[in-house]
Amino acid sequence: MTYAAALAHLHSLRQFGFQPGLDVPRRLAALAGDPQARLRFLHVAGTNGKGSVCALLESVHRAAGRRTGLYTSPHLVRFGERIQVDRKPIPDADLARLTGWLQERVLAAEPALQPTFFEFTTVLALCWFAERQVDLVIWETGLGGRWDATNIVLPLAAVVTNIGWDHQHILGNSLTSIATEKAGIFKPGVPAFTAAQDPEALAVLESRARELNTSLDVIGPEQVGALGYEVALAGEHQRWNAALAAAVVRSLHPVLPVTEQQLRHGLETVVWPGRLQLIRRGSQTLLLDGAHNRDGIAALRAALAGRYNGVRPAVVFGMLSDKEWQAMARELAPVAGRIVTVPVSSARTVSAEDLRTACLEVAGTRMVEAVQSVDAALRAVAGEPFVLVTGSLYLVGEVLEHLGEGVAGHAERSLNEWGGGVTGHL
Repeated sequence: MTYAAALAHLHSLRQFGFQPGLDVPRRLAALAGDPQARLRFLHVAGTNGKGSVCALLESVHRAAGRRTGLYTSPHLVRFGERIQVDRKPIPDADLARLTGWLQERVLAAEPALQPTFFEFTTVLALCWFAERQVDLVIWETGLGGRWDATNIVLPLAAVVTNIGWDHQHILGNSLTSIATEKAGIFKPGVPAFTAAQDPEALAVLESRARELNTSLDVIGPEQVGALGYEVALAGEHQRWNAALAAAVVRSLHPVLPVTEQQLRHGLETVVWPGRLQLIRRGSQTLLLDGAHNRDGIAALRAALAGRYNGVRPAVVFGMLSDKEWQAMARELAPVAGRIVTVPVSSARTVSAEDLRTACLEVAGTRMVEAVQSVDAALRAVAGEPFVLVTGSLYLVGEVLEHLGEGVAGHAERSLNEWGGGVTGHL
């Protein structure tokens, strides 16, 4: 199978959307020889910060000399970003080979099996990590946790970063229901960790841990304050993520030894694009952040106040329609010097005009302009010394590609659309 054919096959799986349940990924993994049985995992869920915590854990364990597997989503520019060994994306040729092999296994043994895009790529990642004989897989959930395809593994630890409002159309309209889905990654006897602070959500996590007779380590302000190390990722929220990662690392020391020097090095050298990422181009500074829900925007505003107090950036702003885009526009507009709204490269985008209207409700006399492409947006702010790009990781990825930070085409970015459809209910 060629790389183009592999991408085409992955595109064809998007039609099945998101289907709750673990039967299909388990059957698919069985067809692949159950590669997860030969691997060790740290399983990470949460509303915000789970990708950052995964990056932090990976950086620390790689600093400790381990060969690491990293599975995250969405990708910013290239699909291979989702499946990395020692922070190197899966090569195109190997992605094509494994896609063809796994597809043939399905057709030969269970032609009626219809895995979703995420189920297929999750098992494909397991195959790659087993083939590369990684020492530890840092394993991020795609959506929720309880019925997420990643939940077919038995990890060394289960980690929930925080609980907030996102994906309510799938996970439910209360923090209790959302927390129930996230707590679905807890397993009997497997230590659990969280940085969740909301009492309603935390009560769910604690109750589930008691039911399973497993420990739950709750990270609070004291642990964050006592972290003691610098963190390469900007923002106070990243110190919370780092404190959570450090707690996991230290707790698992008998199984996965890590020295304090290795922990420090991992936290101080971690790289995670698209999260308060600074890019300087001549006299212009761009800050790229994939904040896409209320908690994300709150963290972004806090980071701006802490690092750029009094500076009003020009904001390039695009969002998806299944997010709370009107509320987020009201939160973001007051900190902007001017705003350029833009459609996200997705069928679920909010129109630039609708987003402009939402921003105008609170932007006062500041300039708010709607344009129809990333190229037009970047041209509109070309003379601005400080530009913030935010509202969606999809938008951040498109801007990174436009700036030459990655080479891909719409075919790869559009693979992020796997979650657009839902079959069945949680």
